[in-house]
Amino acid sequence: MPLSVADFWNTCRREHPHLAEAVPSAWAFGATPAHADGLLSLVLSGIKTGTASSLWDYEHADEPLPQAGEFSIILDGAGEPRAVIETTAIEIVPFDRVDAAHAHAEGEGDRTLAHWCEVHERYWRAHSENPRGYAADMPVVCERFRLVWVPAD
Repeated sequence: MPLSVADFWNTCRREHPHLAEAVPSAWAFGATPAHADGLLSLVLSGIKTGTASSLWDYEHADEPLPQAGEFSIILDGAGEPRAVIETTAIEIVPFDRVDAAHAHAEGEGDRTLAHWCEVHERYWRAHSENPRGYAADMPVVCERFRLVWVPAD
């Protein structure tokens, strides 16, 4: 039976009792269930250690930016909690200034900057939560993270 987000966090805390009692935010990568599952798979395999978001989307949704040291519960495409990550670094840079190291950390495709640019431009044109969508100089929140916990099956 799937665990609730709170139960998932409490199970994690039994193995990592130093973690705060408050349940962190829970979210899925991507815009579709299939995309969420594919990106989660990269996280679980240790390939994906970075992600990128539109600063404009955060502003439009009036949501706080992620901060280094924060934990997140990562959901799969069905909305089930599957992993805990910790944000290790945040940098906001224009889209056209995202570097190859960040593209590689995101772990998608051939991990090149060219692939990253193509995929992310297409993503923000199709799925932005803000009316500005995509621009070559749009501010991008480049987040690095580490995998903290995955439940034993």
